[in-house]
Amino acid sequence: MADPVLLSVDGHVLTITLNRPEQLNALSRKAMTFFEKTVRALGDFSGVRAVIITGAGRAFCAGGDLIGFKRAIDVDKQALLDELAYNQTILQMIEDIPVPVIGAANGVAAAGGLELLLCCDIVLAAKNAKIGDGHARYAIVPAGGATVRLPRKIGPANAARLFYTAELVDAETMRDWGLVSEVVPGDKLLERAQALASDIARGSPEVLRRIKKLISARAGEPVTGLAEIGQFAEHVNGADLDEGLRAFIEKRTPDY
Repeated sequence: MADPVLLSVDGHVLTITLNRPEQLNALSRKAMTFFEKTVRALGDFSGVRAVIITGAGRAFCAGGDLIGFKRAIDVDKQALLDELAYNQTILQMIEDIPVPVIGAANGVAAAGGLELLLCCDIVLAAKNAKIGDGHARYAIVPAGGATVRLPRKIGPANAARLFYTAELVDAETMRDWGLVSEVVPGDKLLERAQALASDIARGSPEVLRRIKKLISARAGEPVTGLAEIGQFAEHVNGADLDEGLRAFIEKRTPDY
């Protein structure tokens, strides 16, 4: 059987592709385990400065594996709860990836697929993509962190609408609401994601990691500059800062 998650590295960019197209890339236990191994292995890809997450086929991710849920409930309800807790841990690991993560929604992203997009720093979406939360339709309580992350991304009212109606919303609307950064023709989505990742990768890898840490730490909290000064204090003796300033003075492109 094909691996449920595929990896490819091009320069400083790592691409993670959900690879269960026949199941609309539903997040099985095996897929989540592959995600865990991938995230834990990021340290082995020392040159990675940006990550892209996308899906194979016509869907980004249609959510959790509800067939597997039903089997688990019939056999051992506690095992299902343990599975959901595990999935939430993996999603948090994805959000905590220390470099910028781009979600490239090539098609439908619902429930667990939405939860995965919410863990990305930047979301690009194909014009035909539909995004929403389908938990209520199938009597599933959200358990991947969406009730915390979604209101922060699109506001409480829009989040409530998605949760309560279980509707799928078009990519342009999601751009207007603030979840999607850019809507791209479907056949250009991965190319655009790769170009954006390459633009990011040209920046200082030390600063990229520090900015991500600052953004993540301040989510939902009052803005204060103290954390920024703390990060700069740690950064001031780094090689990237010296190279960046020298390149500016010498009017050349930095070599990080």
